[in-house]
Amino acid sequence: MLRNVSHDWKQNDIEDYGTSMANRTVKDAKSVRGTNPQYLIEKIIRSRIYDCKYWKEECFALSAELLVDKAMELRYLGGVYGGNIKPTPFLCLVLKMLQIQPEKDIIVEFIKNEEFKYVRALGAMYMRLVGTSLDCYKYLEPLFNDSRKLRRQNRQGYFELVHMDEFIDELLREERLCDVILPRIQKRHVLEENNELEPKISALEDDLDEGIESSGEEEEVVKPPEVPVNVETHWPRGREDKVRRPSPSRRRSASRERNRDRERRRSRDRERVRPDRDKKTRRSRSRERRHRSKSPGGGRVGHREREHLRTNRGGEQERDVRRRDREQDRGREQDRMRDQERMREQDRARPRHRDL
Repeated sequence: MLRNVSHDWKQNDIEDYGTSMANRTVKDAKSVRGTNPQYLIEKIIRSRIYDCKYWKEECFALSAELLVDKAMELRYLGGVYGGNIKPTPFLCLVLKMLQIQPEKDIIVEFIKNEEFKYVRALGAMYMRLVGTSLDCYKYLEPLFNDSRKLRRQNRQGYFELVHMDEFIDELLREERLCDVILPRIQKRHVLEENNELEPKISALEDDLDEGIESSGEEEEVVKPPEVPVNVETHWPRGREDKVRRPSPSRRRSASRERNRDRERRRSRDRERVRPDRDKKTRRSRSRERRHRSKSPGGGRVGHREREHLRTNRGGEQERDVRRRDREQDRGREQDRMRDQERMREQDRARPRHRDL
């Protein structure tokens, strides 16, 4: 019994030793930013990668040459996902590259590869983790011209669509990507001031310049065509001024007719208002008589009743004034309508000259 237990312990120790050896960084690996390259990934995520099935089956004893084949099989990007924190194959290969530390030329070939977009993304991720600030700007900025689509798995396990230029921009600007803390790099303007890096030239500048030139041409004012002086209108010569510009005698006669019509209308309105006034006075007198006959004083009117009659008379006078104003306004409106109708009739009565 003891022999079997000791045998099991030895077997577990051998397996643990084998797994620990498989997870160790190569001996001749250089330290990155003063530490072990694998330590660039957090310990909890690193332990999850060591325990996952993809790492044990696909990444065991993987060399730089075989790593290319595995990178070509990638179908999406991502870090970890799910409640139990499962790593994606992309993150497993990033850790494997940190472990074996391939040469810089291989990484540059990964980045320059135009056929397999996920191989390029893997090389860009590794260059961002290991490379210097100058190398990051030098090798990653040309990838802004690549606008191919990439699939990325988020923390909930769902896939989302990104583009290669967006992924590169996040590598250069964000502090954390694919659940990996990205090392700090110098700002671009600092490298430009130190003459270590040339000013950035965007591929869209030519298009912008062309767009500005085209917009400037469109904004140029187009002069309207000049009308020749000798062009004859549809009015015959000699009659144009007579028809369009009536003689002063006609103007005076027309103004006199208008004044006469206005005076006639005002006289009519006054005649209409007078019978109305007479009717109102008669009504007011009849009301006073009735009131006196009904009053309990034998026809005598008291002081209060007199004041009441005076107020009623003042109110009736105000009403009369208002009614007069309304009637005058109506008369003016009617005068204006009649003048317009008369002008229309005169315009219709004028002879129309046409070219024969």
